[in-house]
Amino acid sequence: MAIRFYKPALYRKDMDAVLQTMVDEKIGPGERKKEFLKTFASYIGKKDGIALRSYLDVIVASLNALELGEGDGVLISVLSPKIYLEAFRRTGVKPILIDSDETGLPSIEDATAKLSEDPKAIIYYEPICQVPESFEPLKELGLPIIEDISQSLGSVYGDETRAGMGGDIVISEFEENGVISTGGGAAAVSSDDSRIEKLKKEASLGSPYVDLPDMNAALGIVQLGKIDTLLARRNELYRLFMQAQMKSGAKLFGSSSPTMYANGYGFSVIVNTKPDDAMDFAVKHGVSSKRTFTQSIGARYQDRFDRFPNAIAPLTRAISFPLYPFLAKSEIESIQRVVSHLG
Repeated sequence: MAIRFYKPALYRKDMDAVLQTMVDEKIGPGERKKEFLKTFASYIGKKDGIALRSYLDVIVASLNALELGEGDGVLISVLSPKIYLEAFRRTGVKPILIDSDETGLPSIEDATAKLSEDPKAIIYYEPICQVPESFEPLKELGLPIIEDISQSLGSVYGDETRAGMGGDIVISEFEENGVISTGGGAAAVSSDDSRIEKLKKEASLGSPYVDLPDMNAALGIVQLGKIDTLLARRNELYRLFMQAQMKSGAKLFGSSSPTMYANGYGFSVIVNTKPDDAMDFAVKHGVSSKRTFTQSIGARYQDRFDRFPNAIAPLTRAISFPLYPFLAKSEIESIQRVVSHLG
């Protein structure tokens, strides 16, 4: 059997928090949701916001909090998840697609070129551990920023640039494959009182049915309490897999800078061979893998090198491998062997 691709970093003792919530006879939205939201916001340097059961609802609420009107354009990288397209449909917002840069982050160069299309905001989605060297070029666009750190939470570039620092509104989902998992749900936070008020107003329209339940929040609180340990283990594994990748013919997806502290959300490489052949090779050696960007907006633009020259390689040839704290030594060694022999 191939190594399991995802496994949330939950220990049996973590379930005590959930059991206590049940003992308290309060499993719906309540004090633990508030505590989780406060802890999360504080961790990324924000003030307050909302925590909901659905990632899509959080995206919609964030777009509405920017008071975007029908037909308003929003810049978004083609490596962003296609769930954003549904959020745009629900809000009437028009996506203005932009390329990624060489590390997979939204291209500021392409975003600047698209300013002629009069965008009203930018979605800055940070895929597979990535965070920029600086957020200043992003802020110089002069647009409201929704920064999505679902896959970059905890990543740091150098001594100062942390995921979550760039956004006027910062989004993160907490599914089972996340660095922090509540078993589902998402949050949007800000430091701007006006935007916080608008986020809460949006969430109140469906409350309490859209609010994150206390049972889920309890899991998040426990994991945030040990996030430094979780991140250290994930980063350690990421570095081990990077060393294996350097022996191969595959290219690391994202930044290879030694000053980049990756949160270890996942590990992805861009192969020179056919991705299916590389994945078959992995399975033969007991390692699961998958195409990295099959659920991205750009999945339908794999032949548009003319529009998205940087994004085409990850869209067509990036594959991901398991990375989580519960990987056994033998599993880690199997992944290293496979990665080191990729073409």
